[in-house]
Amino acid sequence: MIGLATIGLGVASYLTYVHYSGITVVCTAGESCIKVQTSEWSKLAGVPVALIGLLGYVSILASLLAPDREESRLATLGLTFIGFGFSGYLTYRELFSIHAICEWCASSAVILTVLFVSALVRYLAGPVNASAPAGASGPAGAIAPAGASGPANASGPAGASASPNRQRRQRARLP
Repeated sequence: MIGLATIGLGVASYLTYVHYSGITVVCTAGESCIKVQTSEWSKLAGVPVALIGLLGYVSILASLLAPDREESRLATLGLTFIGFGFSGYLTYRELFSIHAICEWCASSAVILTVLFVSALVRYLAGPVNASAPAGASGPAGAIAPAGASGPANASGPAGASASPNRQRRQRARLP
């Protein structure tokens, strides 16, 4: 997801640069991108849509780089949902009002769709290894069975790094 958000950030950065520099957007679809970029729907309340996208991708990336907690996953889900919806609206305008498709905008729409679906799955799945005590994973990330002892979750002197209170809290969370 971080990679996709970074690519989306690149697309939005390029389109924002094109808007403010006044150069012509590179487009393999002929004049379609220029038509979209100069349409009345290329701004919202005077703010370029590309800049709104840039800020959106920065926000999504920040939420992905935040510590993995329910709040950060919910923030990512909310931001990608808003981006997905706004991108859907802009795609509608491209198809039915402007009658041209900008390949940069279409790529951003695809990126936001994949990010939204991924954020939804990530949110519903919850935290990674949420029920596993710290250090309870063995080789290849397998979770050790409850009560198993060994180097990964030893309860003796070698594994004494976990406090007795923490061990009790971890056991209380097990089913």
